[in-house]
Amino acid sequence: MEHKPTKAEIAAAVGRTVPDLIAPGLAVLFCGINPGLYSGATGHHFARPGNRFWPTLHAAGFTDRQVRPWEERELLEYGLGITNLVARATATAAELGQDELRAGRARLERKVRRFRPHAVAVLGIGAYRLAFNHPRAAVGRQPASLGPAVLWVLPNPSGLNANHQLPDLGRTFGQLRALVGSRLAGYP
Repeated sequence: MEHKPTKAEIAAAVGRTVPDLIAPGLAVLFCGINPGLYSGATGHHFARPGNRFWPTLHAAGFTDRQVRPWEERELLEYGLGITNLVARATATAAELGQDELRAGRARLERKVRRFRPHAVAVLGIGAYRLAFNHPRAAVGRQPASLGPAVLWVLPNPSGLNANHQLPDLGRTFGQLRALVGSRLAGYP
């Protein structure tokens, strides 16, 4: 069940980490920028009410129902996982430096080599451009791979990202879902 953190618990979450949700051979490993304070306080990815990650996964056809943040372990049953470029929780991703994002890329590459997901989807074009040193990258499949994985960039599903509404996010995530469809055949 959901634990709604107090304002004090949220404020105290600066620097906390949220454990990766990862297993070998996933169809998609979603990679956020870093946990927000709400996620740091609850210990769950994309936990802030209003974050559109969970409804977007459902709208794109990755899940047969809308999974809740506190049910995130169920994603493994769908062949999906979650990690972050930077592990520490901050109030906003703007608090992260370019060096920190680039170090996150190196950690992500090691995780991909170890766990071998079919695809990696970085959630946030700006963070991707900095971390991967591709200033002109666009949303969608990238020309290069990440180790053995197909590399995608998707919009950040944060409610603060007003550039993309839920129907747009569902369509964009749905393009990745179409690519990995056969990899998801054994999942619900």
